[in-house]
Parts: sequence; C-alpha cells; structure tokens
Amino acid sequence: MQMASKRALITGIQGFTGRYMAAELRARGYEVIGTGSQPLQAPDYHQVDLTDGPGLRALLAELQPDVIVHLAAIAFVGHGAADAFYQVNLVGTRNLLEAIAACGKTPDCVLIASSANVYGNVSEGLLDEQTLPAPANDYAVSKLAMEYMARLWFDRLPIVITRPFNYTGVGQAENFLLPKIVSHFQRQAGTIELGNLDVWRDFSDVRAVVQAYRGLIEARPVGQTVNVSSGQTHSLREVIAKCSAITGHAIDVQVNPAFVRANEVKTLCGDNSRLRALVPGWQTPSLDETLGWMLAGK
Repeated sequence: MQMASKRALITGIQGFTGRYMAAELRARGYEVIGTGSQPLQAPDYHQVDLTDGPGLRALLAELQPDVIVHLAAIAFVGHGAADAFYQVNLVGTRNLLEAIAACGKTPDCVLIASSANVYGNVSEGLLDEQTLPAPANDYAVSKLAMEYMARLWFDRLPIVITRPFNYTGVGQAENFLLPKIVSHFQRQAGTIELGNLDVWRDFSDVRAVVQAYRGLIEARPVGQTVNVSSGQTHSLREVIAKCSAITGHAIDVQVNPAFVRANEVKTLCGDNSRLRALVPGWQTPSLDETLGWMLAGK
C-alpha cells in the first residue's frame, strides 16, 4: 500500500501537537482524519470524547484507519482536577484501544504519546527508557498507568509508546513556560513573574517531535517505548538570557513563590539514542533557533 492511500487518525488533532502532526502527515501524502472533544466545523473532523466508549467504537468501525496517533490528553501539569487526568489519560486511552481492537481492521501502527514526566525526579545523567519511573504528580502517574494499561494490548495491537520530554513552538498555550516567556519579550514587558529559575529541562521543537512520531509510525518498533528528546538541558535562566540576546530587550524577572511547584522535577534530560537508531538522521533544531522562530511568531 502506498503512503498516499494510508489513512491516519489523530486524536486531539486541534491541540498544539495535533495541528503540527496533521501537517506533517499530510505533507507525506497521508489522508488525515482527526478527533477532538470540542465542536468544530471542519472536514475530516469528528467530535467524540475519549470517555465515550460506544461513540469511539462506532467511529473507529466507520473510519478503519491504517495508523493512529493518540495525542488527546490533559497535558497541563498544573490542571486542577486530578480525576480528569485519570478519566482522560488512562480510561480514555483504554476506551480508544478497545475501539481500535473491535473495529474490524488491525492498523499498521498505534502510536501513543506518554510523557517523560513519568521519570519524575531522577536527575542524574541522561535518562534512557530503562530508567525506573518515579512519577511525582497525578499527571505523571496517569501517564505511567496508561503505559502499563497499553501493555495489556500488545498482543492484539501494534502499539508504540513515546515519552516526549519538553517541547515547544509557535501556537503553544501561554500556561506553558516558554510561550509565556516569549510572549513577555514580544510585548516588551518590563517584568515577568516566574517560579524556580533553576529548573533544567530538555527542550525539543514541536516540528521535530512530529517528524519523530511520523518516523516511528513508519519504522514500527512495535512493543517499544521511545524517548523523544534533544539530549541537552537548559535552565529557565538561560532561556531568559537567550530571548534577551535575540530581541535586545531586558526584562526584570521576579520569582513568585506561588509559582514554585511542590514536587518540582529539578532536571530532566533524555537519552535519545533509541529514537535516533530507529529514525536515522532525526534531530531537533537548537533552542536558539526554536526561540527565534517563536519570537518572530510565524
């Protein structure tokens, strides 16, 4: 079967990653169909909630996709209601897998986006996929529980699990740190309130993340868990300095204790050697390049 005739279903297609994922797959000749929980008048879009098992089963039976990229999730760690993480990220994913298994067609690949948050506060060196998970908040626990649940389906579905580390780009919501910082520089704000400036994160570019996902769909390392990361860390202090250098604008950073999270993960850096072996040539732009793109806002 040629790529041109492959049908890809993206859950959460209207989300930040979903929009880039759709563009990446369409550029490669896939027919792209998406789902989301919100109403939207758009071709090839279907409103269905992950908590609606019967609705998902009916939709999957109708669509019979060749590949599925499961991005729909509650992704903001500061989200208030812990129950929602489990309802959507765990039970919702189980509903989806049940619907795929019952749809009458075994897809080529089911890619499930988990999160590097499952590693928790393990801060020594590069974290590879064998690192023992130690989730430190409900979001991370819901994602790890989702991974374990998905393993129950490995004998029935061709599942690949990704653990993306932090990533960013144009269009990401401002309740995420880098877009918040970029927005303050774009407005030439005098001050910005942040939490701990000395948290270190591994940042990738959303455009590279969706390229990794497409590469994994095509490589099909079924039953594997794969980190998606840059392999380098930057502190928020560095991010501020880079934005200042790019824009020539200085900003006064005020640390607000209310923004310092309990159970804050201090350092997260991912070993991406498995990904690079599976998707030869994959790399993510430098953080300077990504921030320049975001500050230009295009």
